[in-house]
Amino acid sequence: MSGTTAIGTVGAVVQVGAVAVGAPLLAGMMRQVRARLEGRRGAGVLQPWRDLRKLVGKERIRPEGTTVVFAAAPAVLAGTVLAIAAIVPVVTANSPLDSVGDLFAVVGLLLLGTVALALAGLDTGTAFGGMGASRAITIAALVEPTVLLAIFALSVPVHSSNLGAIVTAAAVHPGSVATPAAALAFAALCIVVIAETGRLPIDNPTTHLELTMIHEASTLEYAGPQLALVEWASMMRLTVLLALLANLFLPLGIATVDSDVAGLVGGVVVVVVKVTVLAIVLAGAEVFMAKLRLFRVPELLAGSFVLGLLAVTVSYFLTTPAT
Repeated sequence: MSGTTAIGTVGAVVQVGAVAVGAPLLAGMMRQVRARLEGRRGAGVLQPWRDLRKLVGKERIRPEGTTVVFAAAPAVLAGTVLAIAAIVPVVTANSPLDSVGDLFAVVGLLLLGTVALALAGLDTGTAFGGMGASRAITIAALVEPTVLLAIFALSVPVHSSNLGAIVTAAAVHPGSVATPAAALAFAALCIVVIAETGRLPIDNPTTHLELTMIHEASTLEYAGPQLALVEWASMMRLTVLLALLANLFLPLGIATVDSDVAGLVGGVVVVVVKVTVLAIVLAGAEVFMAKLRLFRVPELLAGSFVLGLLAVTVSYFLTTPAT
């Protein structure tokens, strides 16, 4: 194994471990930021890890009449997020899985996790499970095409849909992300990341009102270790998408093909800083937001789709043909 390949392999392992371990810490920090802005003390950054540990120690309960779909959904959801963490450029753009780190593969994995959880909600046969599944699939049908369009707009100048290639090109030529197309794509991706992770104003992750739930309605019947796996996967999903958003538009510090161990360590530090800043901004903005009414959500997501479509159009017009 060459040195470059070895560094890339280590980088892929490091970024998966960083996402797995750091996701609950990121969620705890966001809760703490919201608590302080709302004048509360907060439970501390480590509270999500305490909650997960408590859930793992509880009895596993399976609703009567459910099938293997309900039992397998948490593992499928967590597995898809870990797979995304392994192939997208979080810490390094030189992962050995870079050849499969295609935009379409990542969007397919995101959709697979969403569909698995929606099917689990339907499998319970409850009213709220079916309602949550219907809402989740409706949002996914609007979100996933927007993700494709927004990142595809960034791929046009690179002539590749490989995420590692897009990030590497942006790192080599920082001016490529300071374009109208990139600005439109950034705005579209910000909206869809909020929708994909169930944050305000699309969804309220702390709600206890069943009629307003989207993501939580599909998980009402889970308990114990399975609920811990679902919650952990949701935290990792948020972390991965924020890291991808940061690296697509500010690839500063990410390890590339020429990076050594020092570059890899620097990549970890830089991505932690970038994701932390984005998480603080998101948590702070949520304090001043109210949840949208359900019938208004498709309007917002349709707007993000238009932004993505405009980004692709502008990108084609402004891209100089290769000679």
